[in-house]
Amino acid sequence: MLRFIAGRFALILPVLFGVSFLVFTLAHLAPGDVTVVLTGPFADEAARQKLRVALGLDQPLPVQYGKWLGTILQGDFGTSIANRREVVELVFPKFLNTAILALTAAFLAYIIGFFVGIFSAARAYSLFDRIAMAGTLIAGSMPPYWLGLLLVLGFSLSWRLLPATGMITLPDGGDPMDVFLHLILPAITTCAAPAAIITRTVRASMLEILSQNYIKVARAKGIKRSVILRRHALRNAMPPIVTICGLQLGYLLGGVLFVEVIFAWPGIGNQLWQGIIARDMPTIQGATLVIALAFVLVNLAVDVINAYLDPKIRVSEGARGT
Repeated sequence: MLRFIAGRFALILPVLFGVSFLVFTLAHLAPGDVTVVLTGPFADEAARQKLRVALGLDQPLPVQYGKWLGTILQGDFGTSIANRREVVELVFPKFLNTAILALTAAFLAYIIGFFVGIFSAARAYSLFDRIAMAGTLIAGSMPPYWLGLLLVLGFSLSWRLLPATGMITLPDGGDPMDVFLHLILPAITTCAAPAAIITRTVRASMLEILSQNYIKVARAKGIKRSVILRRHALRNAMPPIVTICGLQLGYLLGGVLFVEVIFAWPGIGNQLWQGIIARDMPTIQGATLVIALAFVLVNLAVDVINAYLDPKIRVSEGARGT
């Protein structure tokens, strides 16, 4: 098992290196000029060129990338061009807010996905199953920003039941109940699509296991259906379910950008959006790297859990290593 984990850890560095190179390249090839944003539309070219030299933007891209990567390896993500603050001070506190939203949405998605998926598999092709599958199709097809706007229109503007924006974090003196109320709509918006995907995955995996011969033998012995589902079917159906749950958590950690913008949630996605608008390269690169690192670590945890649940994975990895 330790060899398996070490092998997975060895793959993290090349992935992060590739992500850093891709993010740096795309950020600098994107249209726009940060000096225009900082100096304003009426500044002359000489002032902008002086600012480019001061920021090191006049150097070739490979040189800029090498210097940036060197500072990253030392734990220095640079200074935000727009805010004149360390990127670490901007990104990491915002990532905690994103983690709160993502973990809450993931918890809701897991609960809905497991219960509805297992219940649908146990009563396959029943009325409940057909309604549930139709509901997951609708929920999985709705863009999060569109669903978020609908919830804001209904619950905040029309009925005035829940707040949409203006959340103050706990470190800044926010009230826990106020934070909770502000969390409801973004969490529902964010969890809709992952819940639909997890529900369909749980149902498909459970149906495959329930069709196996040993399940039929267990039924013939008179074992209760709840015991068969809980002790025999669910454990063997877990590997693909764990994989999709991990992927959805990684998606939630990095894919809630539009949801955070709609609800003004002070997370890393909102900070990334502000960096994109301001052409703030250090903030864009730092936020994207943090999101990529979180996604990679989640995938590592998923691989380890799957290896624990399915020993054949460890055996195949060991054989491949030899």
